[in-house]
Amino acid sequence: MKMWVESQSGKGVSLPNRLSIALVGTLAFFSAHTPAGERAAYPQTLLWGDTHVHSSYSMDAGLMGNVRLGPDAAYRFARGEAVETNTGRTARLKRPLDFLLVADHSEYMGLLPRVRAEDETLLADPVGRRILEGLLAGSEGKVTPVAAELIESLSNNAPILDNAAFKQDVWSELTAFAEEYNQPGVFTALIGFEWSAMPRGDNLHRVVMYRDGAEKAAQMIPVSAFDGEKPEDLWSFMERYSEVTGGEILAIPHNGNLSNGRMFAPADSEGRDMDSAYAERRARWEPVVEVTQIKGDAEAHPLLSPDDEFADFETWDKSNLRVGAATPKNPSMLPFEYARPALKLGLDIQAKTGSNPFRFGMIGSTDAHTSLATAAEDNFWGKAPLGEKGMQRMGHVFLKSTGGEAFDTMSWQQVASGYAAAWTEGNSREQLFDAFQRREVYATTGSRIGLRFFAGNFLPTDIHRPDWVEVGYRQGVPMGGVIGGGSAPGFLINAIKDPDGANLDRIQIVKGWRTRHGELRERVFTVAASNNRAISEDGAVEPLASTVNEDGDGYLNSVGAAQLSAFWRDPDFDPQQLAFYYVRVLEILKPRWTSYDAAAGSRALPPGVTAVVQDRAYSSPVWFQPASYSKVQEAESQPHDR
Repeated sequence: MKMWVESQSGKGVSLPNRLSIALVGTLAFFSAHTPAGERAAYPQTLLWGDTHVHSSYSMDAGLMGNVRLGPDAAYRFARGEAVETNTGRTARLKRPLDFLLVADHSEYMGLLPRVRAEDETLLADPVGRRILEGLLAGSEGKVTPVAAELIESLSNNAPILDNAAFKQDVWSELTAFAEEYNQPGVFTALIGFEWSAMPRGDNLHRVVMYRDGAEKAAQMIPVSAFDGEKPEDLWSFMERYSEVTGGEILAIPHNGNLSNGRMFAPADSEGRDMDSAYAERRARWEPVVEVTQIKGDAEAHPLLSPDDEFADFETWDKSNLRVGAATPKNPSMLPFEYARPALKLGLDIQAKTGSNPFRFGMIGSTDAHTSLATAAEDNFWGKAPLGEKGMQRMGHVFLKSTGGEAFDTMSWQQVASGYAAAWTEGNSREQLFDAFQRREVYATTGSRIGLRFFAGNFLPTDIHRPDWVEVGYRQGVPMGGVIGGGSAPGFLINAIKDPDGANLDRIQIVKGWRTRHGELRERVFTVAASNNRAISEDGAVEPLASTVNEDGDGYLNSVGAAQLSAFWRDPDFDPQQLAFYYVRVLEILKPRWTSYDAAAGSRALPPGVTAVVQDRAYSSPVWFQPASYSKVQEAESQPHDR
């Protein structure tokens, strides 16, 4: 069956990096045709940020060598300032970020900096004194007995030191840092923390984001896994926070790929099948999932998506997250660890209960524990100080598995990823939070690819209109939205390359659906390809030649396109089937951070180390609901109206 596709590929015309600034002019293609002096009543601002950076106030970051860079340094770095790292090097972003959330772990938040500063309250406690003595006796890079005790207490869910007054003081200090560096309209310092439940090493971590400033956020000490290791415990805290302060809050799960089948399981924490109330509760508090970061990409898995040639991207699938004793994974866990199968599973739960617990948008972030939000391949500063740029960081074991060397995860497998992109009306906490809440956000694996995506009642010619964005909002929904009706929707997609990065290879739409017989299926459609390449009926496209040079530390933008756009309609649409659609944009091949490291040290890459990368963007999905879900459809499928 032929696909109904119209695409604009720029005819493969590419710009060299030195002229990439000229792309700024093409950003008008993202904007509506609004008369001078008027403000369009929908988001026109694309903001870039990181919602998952750890400073020295995180216990694990401190044990890994981040003893100098607190939340203030993280904010300064994200705003574009040069920062001296823990290894004495100078780090700086090529382009500042628009927003940052310093997500220090709530478990032992601020403990190590205060102990090192000989805080009287902590040292009055014998455990505090023992921690200080253990830190002073330790040597860099070695796990001391006190460090091992702190780490093990996380897996055992049993704190060795707990002081409410201290925790309130640290939280007030952290929220004050955010207030100091928050500059509405210029840079947003989001308030938040990480809840880090890890039962038996199975990762259930969530970053928590506040819409509010310190006046509200500081009123309640963040909940930690020590207070309860079930996601339901976190949601209960969030409900109490909203009731007590009148504020707003959401949670962002991450690293389902390290959860050993727990993150997207179709059951509650007691093993009971989800009912409608539970599904709605989860969707309410977790509207967004972090699908790509340093510890692996979790959009899809090759065993679960065998027909998707790009599913095996920066895959971490060997174990869970228990430090020093990681538990090997078995294939039965994989369907409950990755975003795409979770989105499909959400359709099945919705068909059975009426509610979809996994109706989530997708973002990327770094999870850097260096205080440095870096995701570019040529400026990647790693997970921890011992793995910073300029260090010998490829030959070490990152996660040691109890299953043996074959299950170990190596340091070179760290991913230079990722960033969160948000379409907003402006740069403030409230506007960013609202974008996350309505899921008008997307993920990239480090590049700043511009992307807009609409579903609705469109014509093939609408993608060529100067006011196509206005048409998208007026006659459809943006990424993150829900549509209904009895006819096949049209999709408008436009992508533009990172002005300082690689050209674009292709645009794809990933569809997932539930058949009338209850089967969950997926298909990847290529809807635009650069260099005038033909798209076959099964979506195949001839690969572009690599332009990476022999030294591995550079490439040419002599293939690919600066911009790709398409109109597309689903050739297999069935108005009786629940479905979702999201966009994946692929860049051309370029050197991976490992190649930049090898070239800088005049060394050859060790055998087996990945040398090149094809960075990408993932939009949040759009969901289709049949007429049988008319009440939900009426509530959620309305075009943007502000």
